[in-house]
Amino acid sequence: MRSMVSSAIFALVTVVTIPACASGFDDKTFDQQSIDALEAKATLAQPREQCFLYAEIVHEMTEVSLRQYAAGDVAKSTDMLKQIQQLAHKIHLTMAEDNKRLKDAEILLRHTAFRLSEMLHNSNYEDRPLVEQTLAQVNEAQNEALMQVFRH
Repeated sequence: MRSMVSSAIFALVTVVTIPACASGFDDKTFDQQSIDALEAKATLAQPREQCFLYAEIVHEMTEVSLRQYAAGDVAKSTDMLKQIQQLAHKIHLTMAEDNKRLKDAEILLRHTAFRLSEMLHNSNYEDRPLVEQTLAQVNEAQNEALMQVFRH
């Protein structure tokens, strides 16, 4: 009986807190300057902190790319998506069992994948292959982070 109550409380807390966290992701306005600052921070960071920092960069770049695409600047948005793919690969390379804030990185990557999915649904037919590739790479990084979280 106690385990059922604990499970119910855990499920309730999860349902209530995840949407609250997700709504906060998009509240801040991101720009190239904040992305550059995060990239510099990630380069100098300890290896166990880099995974989360790269996830933050991917998230910010996704938001900027979405804004650029919505504004009609497809070329800049496309360049940003290509950079996101490279960083998703870096996330894969920096993922280890002793990562700091791995769960936070996983949540951020899940939200980023959701935003890329929105972009995919709103994009033109010609632009979809790149968005699909980017989404697949971010999903892969998110799944790997999730597996690392459950291994602990």
